Amino acid sequence: MSEEGRAARLLRWYPKAWRDRYGEEFTELLISDMAERPRSLSRTLDVARGGLVARLADAGLCGFPAAGPHEADSAGAGQGAASRAEAASLASLAACLAVFVVVGAAMWSQLTVGWQWSAPATTATVAGMVAMSVAMMAFAALALLAIVPVAWVVVARLARGVPERGVLVPSVIFLGCLAVLFIGGRHFGNGWPGTGGHPWAGGLVRLGGREWVGRGLVPGGFAAFSWAATLSVSTYWLHPAALAGFPAAEIAWMAASPLALLGAIWAAVTTVRRVGLPPRVLAFQARLAAVVTFAMLMFFAGCGCWVASGGGPGLYRAGTIDAAGVCVLALALAVAGQAARRSRRVVAG
Repeated sequence: MSEEGRAARLLRWYPKAWRDRYGEEFTELLISDMAERPRSLSRTLDVARGGLVARLADAGLCGFPAAGPHEADSAGAGQGAASRAEAASLASLAACLAVFVVVGAAMWSQLTVGWQWSAPATTATVAGMVAMSVAMMAFAALALLAIVPVAWVVVARLARGVPERGVLVPSVIFLGCLAVLFIGGRHFGNGWPGTGGHPWAGGLVRLGGREWVGRGLVPGGFAAFSWAATLSVSTYWLHPAALAGFPAAEIAWMAASPLALLGAIWAAVTTVRRVGLPPRVLAFQARLAAVVTFAMLMFFAGCGCWVASGGGPGLYRAGTIDAAGVCVLALALAVAGQAARRSRRVVAG
């Protein structure tokens, strides 16, 4: 392979924005170095390390992301380095939150079905269910608080005819994906297994001589929608014979809903990174990020409490897929926490 080709391959370690701005100069530097040192493991490792750091910066997890080739670094001529960094942090947080909520909602939905039919057998399951349910309600409210300011900025600028490069398409995709998820979730939510559950004796959970929360903790409509929206998170994919017994429309929904979720996540992240949010909106989102991470931590603690205890018999039993789900939640929470901390530091700086 030619030196130009080898340099181009090494350059792929870096994110696109970095390559667009510094790629030509960096390629020339690599070619010059290759002329002196045709084979160098240290050079490859150094490029890889620098590329990974640049990608972390591009994700808003450290440093400052590179501006595009036509984007100035000053706040007056564009977003500025600090604004780009905060937007990248918020975008990463939004992506991690989406993954967290999807996986968490699938696990919570398992508990909500059992909650409708019988009282939990362990205190750990009760505590976990309360924490997870409160956090799920908080996620819904926080998502609304986060979306409204961004949507207002996009709509206001488009209405004034202010050019927003690359924002209109992801905004339309985001709304379209939300519409698909809402319609599909409402339709298939009618088949929620928790419908018609038996009321508990006395209507409250009694453990250790004390009365806990009752069956009314879980709003039926919200639980049914969450169950339907996360039907694709299932081990049935590993058992084609059992999956074949499902209605064709339900299988189609299980295949289509993840695509809609991924589309919504991509569109939301892309819009946040491209729209150029005003400083006041960025500051509000940074403060909101702290509340989001707290709600994620609450959900994770409740979920971990349930899984660690085993959950008990029947629908409350925590299986292998739930343990794997906890690992995914832990990873998403760790990255989201770093993104939130980075966002607050940028605002404070």
